[in-house]
Amino acid sequence: MRKHRVIGAIGALGTTIALVAAPAATSSAHGRGQHRPDHDIRTGATFTLDGTVLDGGEQVTSVTLDTRDVPGIRSARPAASTFTVHAVGRVPAGIDTGGQATVAYDVDRTVTGVTVLPDGRTRLDLLSGNGVAGAGTLDYLSAPGRNVLMDLQYTVTQTAPVALAPGRTLTLTGLRQTRLVDPEVDAFRSGTSASGLKYRLYAPDHVRGDRPLIVWLHGNGEGGLPDAYGNEAQLRANRGALGFATAEAQKAFGGAYVVAPEVPGTWYDADTAGYRARLKALVDELGRRYDVDTSRIHLAGASAGGLMAVELGAAYPTTFASLVAASPALYLFRTGAYLTTADEVSRLSSTPSWFVQSRDDATVPYDRASVWAHDLLPGSQLTLYDTVTWDGQTYPGHWSWIYLAHDDPRTAQGVPVWTWMSQQHRSTSRPTGHGGHGVHR
Repeated sequence: MRKHRVIGAIGALGTTIALVAAPAATSSAHGRGQHRPDHDIRTGATFTLDGTVLDGGEQVTSVTLDTRDVPGIRSARPAASTFTVHAVGRVPAGIDTGGQATVAYDVDRTVTGVTVLPDGRTRLDLLSGNGVAGAGTLDYLSAPGRNVLMDLQYTVTQTAPVALAPGRTLTLTGLRQTRLVDPEVDAFRSGTSASGLKYRLYAPDHVRGDRPLIVWLHGNGEGGLPDAYGNEAQLRANRGALGFATAEAQKAFGGAYVVAPEVPGTWYDADTAGYRARLKALVDELGRRYDVDTSRIHLAGASAGGLMAVELGAAYPTTFASLVAASPALYLFRTGAYLTTADEVSRLSSTPSWFVQSRDDATVPYDRASVWAHDLLPGSQLTLYDTVTWDGQTYPGHWSWIYLAHDDPRTAQGVPVWTWMSQQHRSTSRPTGHGGHGVHR
């Protein structure tokens, strides 16, 4: 559940982006790839927006120009100053922003380098990272508390000709923006359950036999809105689901399906909207459609999704092989009340469970959520951190799912959380491994 503004978007397909011709180029236009007597090649091309989901959310980290048809491009070495990039991010039309500005940003992006790839495409690397303005693909709407995928319009301007061998130059006369490309996100296919729950599914490659299924339940910020139920934010807002699809996680599980449903509204409405039954029906649908080992269905969630994981596991106590909840919203500071009961949590007694949280969580009190649930479940795992810090960057204390996405929590014996999950089977009557407070400092 994200509580700060992360902005960005997908640009409309077919948007025409003008390129300023290099100063040395003449003004007459020629066809695509046509050679001029002065050895200046003038041509157009398309470009993609290249997304990467960082720990703080997805950003456009580069744009890639399709220059594969340009003769001699593979030997070119353009400088970063050869191009400038401008980005505008807007909330899609029809979405109620609650009074928030519809233009999230209108900024110049910093080009940090230009690389001609082996296949002849030209990649413009952009300054990115936590706090970089205009880099994100999501905008956080404060009133409804939701992340929405933005409409992005990028303008690329060429400031000097690109030198080609032998003795030619390249001037790009026009570029057409196509789509946002993010290989990790795109690896998850889209689907809709019989009950209307949208979801994204990762299927393991090159494995035989029945495989585990990991169910990832997102936080409240990634839920849908009446006018925005896009089946995107649960993959792009953080690495919670994507972490389980990495090569490292897939190796730990021996190949696993990963499903990330998106709630149409909020998991907090589980009672009135019947989300427990609808999620169980989705799991059953996938079990019938794919080669799922039903003794190895694992449940994981963050924040409101951590609460939903607890409620789902309690409602179906013989279904899930393990449960991992990061910053589970079992109790909220803002309401001062529990959102579940001790009896409900206790119904997880036969499900190996692990709770992960940071002591500086300002949304969910760690002692009334993770510690409380752990104390109710003898043999469960508990990992507490002092802060949420990864790769030298400190994030809000509520974001402890970052540690789960990087397989950081360990048992007292040093077993990583993904390995621990993979060792659990529904056919076993009690958790594999040892319980206790695994405290990280």
